[in-house]
Amino acid sequence: MEHQIQTRIRALLGDMPPSVFTTGSIRPVGDAIDQHELVLHRSDGVAVRAFLAGWTPEARAMPAVLYIHAHGGKYDIGADELLGGRPALLSPYGPDLARQGIATLCIDLPCFGNRATEAESAAAKRHLWHGRTLFGEMLADLSGALDWLQRLDGIDANRIGALGLSMGATLGFWLAALEPRIRAVAHLCCFADLATLVEQGAHDRHGNYMTVPGLLPLIRTGQLAGLLAPRPQLACMGSEDALTPPLAIERGLADLIAAYDAVGAADRLSTLIEPVGHVETTAMRAAVLDFLQKHLISAHH
Repeated sequence: MEHQIQTRIRALLGDMPPSVFTTGSIRPVGDAIDQHELVLHRSDGVAVRAFLAGWTPEARAMPAVLYIHAHGGKYDIGADELLGGRPALLSPYGPDLARQGIATLCIDLPCFGNRATEAESAAAKRHLWHGRTLFGEMLADLSGALDWLQRLDGIDANRIGALGLSMGATLGFWLAALEPRIRAVAHLCCFADLATLVEQGAHDRHGNYMTVPGLLPLIRTGQLAGLLAPRPQLACMGSEDALTPPLAIERGLADLIAAYDAVGAADRLSTLIEPVGHVETTAMRAAVLDFLQKHLISAHH
């Protein structure tokens, strides 16, 4: 049944296959030996900037995280969020995860960073007119980035997680719901029941990239994120976040908890609600680092 639902979800996204990336240029970032900026060449000629942290050519069987950057209306920030951070984050995640022995990869998503040559609205409309979605292209690129990361020398292909805030959070649990290769996912500040957002008039606070025609009659947000079960999942939210109103969080979590309970995996689901807006807190950062340590590092030993 789950496989059928995932097939239908992929159809709504536009049935876009995973992007195929080959490695272009790669250069160190500053004086750090474990930070690299690279260019991945998509098979259709699109060049995608990426950053890789916590990895060196001598790496051996490292766990890794596919880090997914946020939106925030800051189209100039893309993959560089991994090393440079953004206002909603306490600090960049790349160095913190490197200190834990976890490598991270982040790519520029369409309309962001070095790919901010096409407006989000224009890209969304272009895809919709062709029967596809911008969200589908983003997920296809992330699946391709996952392929690339699994092939990278020194990375343990069976210990790759996903992490993101805001848009990165949404894409993180969507990707993991469709990609069984994601071992664990942690997401911050963007988990809410979409139908409730529409009901409360809060849906327009989210970008055009999230528009997936026909989704709501098929599946609810918490049910979609529940497709990950029994794989480990951490959901962190702010109770004062206008993008995730309390009732939308409550309904989404009810579905998500039910999905994990249904497969006897309640202990694999962790949630944290903080009394803040659309920002990361110290408790969220600690929860993410503990979660990834437990499920990507400690579980291996």
